[in-house]
Amino acid sequence: MSLLAPAARAGPSRSTATTAAAAVVLGRSGAVVPRRHSSTRPVPGTPSQPGYFQKKDPNEKLRRKIPTFKQLQRLPASQMVHELFNGNTVGSLESLPLKSNVARTPSSLYQIRKFEMNRPDPLNVYGAPRNLKYEYTVLTKPYNVVREITQEALRFVSHSKGTPSLDSRVVLTGRAGSGKSVLLLQIVECTIQDGWVVIYIPRAVNLVNSTTPYVYNIRTQTYQQPSYSFQILQRMLTVNGGALSKIQLSEDLVLERQTVRAGTPLSAVIEIAIAEKERSIGQSPAILEAVMKSLEVQTQSVSCSLKTIAKADMCFNRYPVLLAVDDFQALYGKTAYRDPHFDAIRSYHLSIPRMIMEYASGRRNFARGAVFGALSLSQSNYPLPLELRDALQLQELDAYPVSPYLKRSKDMLAYTEGLRKLEVPAKLSMQEALAVFEIWKKRMAIGKDNSFYDEIFLSKYTESGGNARDFIWKGLLSTTDL
Repeated sequence: MSLLAPAARAGPSRSTATTAAAAVVLGRSGAVVPRRHSSTRPVPGTPSQPGYFQKKDPNEKLRRKIPTFKQLQRLPASQMVHELFNGNTVGSLESLPLKSNVARTPSSLYQIRKFEMNRPDPLNVYGAPRNLKYEYTVLTKPYNVVREITQEALRFVSHSKGTPSLDSRVVLTGRAGSGKSVLLLQIVECTIQDGWVVIYIPRAVNLVNSTTPYVYNIRTQTYQQPSYSFQILQRMLTVNGGALSKIQLSEDLVLERQTVRAGTPLSAVIEIAIAEKERSIGQSPAILEAVMKSLEVQTQSVSCSLKTIAKADMCFNRYPVLLAVDDFQALYGKTAYRDPHFDAIRSYHLSIPRMIMEYASGRRNFARGAVFGALSLSQSNYPLPLELRDALQLQELDAYPVSPYLKRSKDMLAYTEGLRKLEVPAKLSMQEALAVFEIWKKRMAIGKDNSFYDEIFLSKYTESGGNARDFIWKGLLSTTDL
């Protein structure tokens, strides 16, 4: 090999270890003279420099991508000193809280209501769905409108109060942005006021997207999710503390260092897990399973005599249970979890999704209560699975033709048996859209002096086709006319 080869090569030589630190050149006399550089890094502008052939735009640093509403994050409270961030000074909108007994009356139809936030409210404790979180951030207060479908759903819930959840397994369906998440939240708020035990999961995507730790349990042969189970127990106790203190544990619960006897109030069982958080997180799936079994039977009294007939609530299951899940379709699709062989884990092999699907399919049921789910068709990573589409007959929601010869999972089909759909109208009625418009107008999120509100309302309602989400985000908040 010639001695000039390292000097002519485009990159550093691999032949010897010394060529990376020295370059070989010829002197005037023809002798080989090694010349050492102060650094082994290539000289800027030479072909050996990384990214030499990549053309860079000098104005690249000057351009900044404008964030969308969904990319905006909440500022710290210390920085939100302007009156614009004060929910009490931005606009004046007098509205009553959403009450279950009032929301069912005809006079409350098309009325503006707000969710109460001064008590252990499900919206505060369990959280809000992803899309509603940003909408309520802009509004500064969680307002909603009592629609016709709201009263229809509440009538169904009232009927299911005295029947097993086996007869009340409903999935809210409809076009993307039609208001399924808001309707589910209205049902949750009204049932908690009626004395139900409410278990609300606003983002079921987090159960399958591999954002929570999981561990395999050889006894149940499932992958348990201890951290998420601990969160559910905490939130259940915060929202339903009064009811859980009156429901007894149905079976002995054997933990690592103690045994909780049957007959212990469920609130005390959950408090044991919270008091010893560091050690009990790993046992949270077993505690959650024991609590759910106790809710199924709700042991109030061993026997009922003639003297206690007047106290019927001590002889029968007193508290109906509502299991409400948003992003419901994510439970029936593929998960991001992997086993030690890096094979995909099915959702029915995860403890919490399996528990929810067992209640949804009727394999397990509450003596009194209902199971509600809401589809979220805006989740592009978790589209509507074929098994759930066939079970609910949602062919009209297909974005493309689906072949009947595509393979369906028999295991997933078994978890869809008996599900019924409650379709949310794809369009807001004129009265419903007008109430939504009044919310944003009176909260001063839209509008300016001398605005022609009638023309703007009709134009944006027509452009959006009556879709609730498009009417707000692509109509009212994206226009320059206001």
